[in-house]
Amino acid sequence: MQASQGRNVGLGLALASAFSFGGSGVAAKPLIEAGLDPLHVVWLRVTGAALVMLPVAWRHRSLLVRRPALLAGFGLLAVAGVQACYFAAISRIPVGVALLVEYLAPALVLGWVRFVQRRPVTRAAVIGVVLAVGGLASVVEIWSGLSFDLVGLVLALGAACCQVGYFVLSDQGGDADDAPDPIGVIAYGLLIGSVLLTLVARPWGMDWSVLGGSADMNGTDVPAALLLGWIVLIATVIAYVTGVISVRKLSPQVAGVVACLEAVIATVLAWVLLGEHLSAPQIAGGAVVLVGAFIAQSSAPKEPTGPVAAGDGHPLPVQETPLQEAPAQQEPAPEGELSAGRAAP
Repeated sequence: MQASQGRNVGLGLALASAFSFGGSGVAAKPLIEAGLDPLHVVWLRVTGAALVMLPVAWRHRSLLVRRPALLAGFGLLAVAGVQACYFAAISRIPVGVALLVEYLAPALVLGWVRFVQRRPVTRAAVIGVVLAVGGLASVVEIWSGLSFDLVGLVLALGAACCQVGYFVLSDQGGDADDAPDPIGVIAYGLLIGSVLLTLVARPWGMDWSVLGGSADMNGTDVPAALLLGWIVLIATVIAYVTGVISVRKLSPQVAGVVACLEAVIATVLAWVLLGEHLSAPQIAGGAVVLVGAFIAQSSAPKEPTGPVAAGDGHPLPVQETPLQEAPAQQEPAPEGELSAGRAAP
C-alpha cells in the first residue's frame, strides 16, 4: 500500500515537473519579443534560480571539494549550454519544434553508450533512433527545403547535445558509493551556470526597463515581471526539485518517460497561449520523435562483459536490475539520475 502511494506521489511530481518545464519557453518568448536578448532571458532565469537555491548550495558546500569536475560540467552543459541554446532557438523557431528537436537527446545518449563507452545496445534502441531522426525530418519539412530557420534548428540540436551531457554527468554522479545529493548538484550547477552565462550574456548591457513594462502574449498584455517570476520559480526551481524527487520515488526510466510529456505540453501551451500552429505533417513528425525518444530511452542495453569505460577512461561500476518480462536481459539503474526534463528549460 505504501509502495503504491509512493509511486502515485512520484508520478504526480513527474507530471508537475513536465508541466513546469514545458511552460518555460511559452513564458520566455514574449519577453524576447518585447526586446530582451535570449541570452539575457536565460541569464535572468538561471541567476534568479541560483539565488533561490543559494541556501541549498551552502548546505552542500562540501561538494565543491568532493566533486568539483562534476559540478563544473553540470553547470557548463546541463545548465548554461542547454538553456542558452534552447532560448536562442525559440527566438527563431516555434517553441514546440525547438523542444521536440531537443528531445533527440535520449537517442544521442545511446550513441555515447555505444561508441564512447563501447557498450552494445538493443535492437529496440536502434529502432528508436531511426524513428526519432525520421520524425525530425518531418518536423522540419525537409522536402520543402528546410522551411524552418536553419540557425534555429542548429541551436535546438545544440541544446540536445548539451542535454546528453546532462544525462552522462547524472549517471556518473550517481553510481559512486558517496553519491552526491542531486539537489545540491542542481544548486551548484545553477550557480556555476550563472557565472558562465554572465561572461557570455553581459547583463550590464541589458534593457532593464523591459522588466518594468508588459509583454504581448497573443494579443494580451502580461506584466514582464510576472513572466520572469514564472520562469524562475515555476519553470526552473519547482521544475528541477519536483523532477529530482520524482526520480527518487519512481525509477529513472519511468520518470524519464513521463518527462517526455514536456514536449507535448510545451506544444499545446504554445498553441493556446502564443497562437503558434503546426501543420499536420509536423504534428505527426513530432509524435514520431516522441515515440522514438521513448523507445530509445526505455530500451535496456545488453549486458556488458565487464566494467565499461567512462568518457575519461576510468571504469564505471555496473549496476543492473533484471527486467520483469525478460529475465535474461539486464538494465542499468544508476541511483540519483535526474529526470529528462531537468536540464531541459
